Amino acid sequence: MRMVDLIEKKRDGYELSTEEIQFIIQGYTEGDIPDYQMSAWAMAVLFQGMTPNEQADLTMAMVQSGDEIDLSEIQGIKVDKHSTGGVGDTTTLILGPLVASVGVPVAKMSGRGLGHTGGTIDKLESINGFHTEIEKEQFIDLVNKNKLAIMGQSGNLTPADKKLYALRDVTATVNSIPLIASSIMSKKIAAGADAICLDVKTGAGAFMKTLEGSKELAQAMVRIGQKVGRKTMAVISDMSQPLGNAIGNALEVQEAIDTLKGKGPEDLTELCLTLGSQMVVLAEKADSLHDAREMLEKAIENGSALDQFKIFIASQGGDPTIVDHPENLPQATFQFELESKEAGYIAEMVANEIGTAAMLLGAGRETKESVIDHSVGLVLRKKIGDYVQQGESIATIYSNRENVNSIKKWLHENIKISNEKVEAPPLIYEIFTNE
Repeated sequence: MRMVDLIEKKRDGYELSTEEIQFIIQGYTEGDIPDYQMSAWAMAVLFQGMTPNEQADLTMAMVQSGDEIDLSEIQGIKVDKHSTGGVGDTTTLILGPLVASVGVPVAKMSGRGLGHTGGTIDKLESINGFHTEIEKEQFIDLVNKNKLAIMGQSGNLTPADKKLYALRDVTATVNSIPLIASSIMSKKIAAGADAICLDVKTGAGAFMKTLEGSKELAQAMVRIGQKVGRKTMAVISDMSQPLGNAIGNALEVQEAIDTLKGKGPEDLTELCLTLGSQMVVLAEKADSLHDAREMLEKAIENGSALDQFKIFIASQGGDPTIVDHPENLPQATFQFELESKEAGYIAEMVANEIGTAAMLLGAGRETKESVIDHSVGLVLRKKIGDYVQQGESIATIYSNRENVNSIKKWLHENIKISNEKVEAPPLIYEIFTNE
């Protein structure tokens, strides 16, 4: 088998066999296939696409390129949740304890963020003492005992994906649906989940900016899951504006606590109940989405979801008192109000640019070497469709520096106000399942 022949075959639109895809991924991972040939193949895939069988084969070839986490010692159906990212996406902090409180085992591997705010691990590290550097045996024990644990990603999980992604990033082949879908699904499958719940974002703050592209990606990932024997579903949710109100690490932890108390933002609460209901059904803890949602709503009302969050924090070395005393979370020195320059309706909140403002305050990383400030960020006081008076606060800026004029200017440029009444965008556009 020769790589040049396989590049030509894909360039001309033919389907590659399982063996051919395995040859490509193994050869590239081991260094036998050079970057220039893999670049040519990735570009051929970008233009020609891949069949569902090819996508499943590519996913499994990348899974098999490194470690596969065996979670068979965990009792029950393990459900993993993955979001394609966004601004103010606090769902994992809420969903973990929420679904664990009704008996769904959540064994999650998470990473750090490179972007607007930190990843799930960065957010949790806002909590004094909390750590995710735990051994696999302890991880499994915690999930069996408490139904929930989160650990840092294994260093040798899907090395083929890491290598291919780095290449795609510099060869203009990132935006290939088959390559994106296989990349995401390979990590989820290698992490040992039995079932996968996907939150695919769409809009300005999302990786996929268009609804059409988001649907295509969601369907591709659900098909891959089906073909490789994992129950998989996907929700298309809005990211044209930030999710919830908080953008920043400690601020998002506090918002997660508020949501588990039943006092969170309406959109964040609704999305968590939607995703959580799917996870409960995937785990076969409820027969219907209606029953699953009732279970989750009850867990919030009776406090068991919040109790589960306290247990989770304490079991991984964190200070559980922050649940009842959020003032024990890192606090910014200064708070500034972003006052509206005019009266009218919020017509647009460009999610990715608002996220960038939070990053510039120190809430996220511009580079891998950047150090995150857990205390800073933004809390929105208005969302799209809300009316605002001139001089009324649109957002509160939490900062450790006294001059935030450039941040205010940036935010004013990316929050548009209209005289005409504007409808809020839908929160959820579509749901795909492999049933």
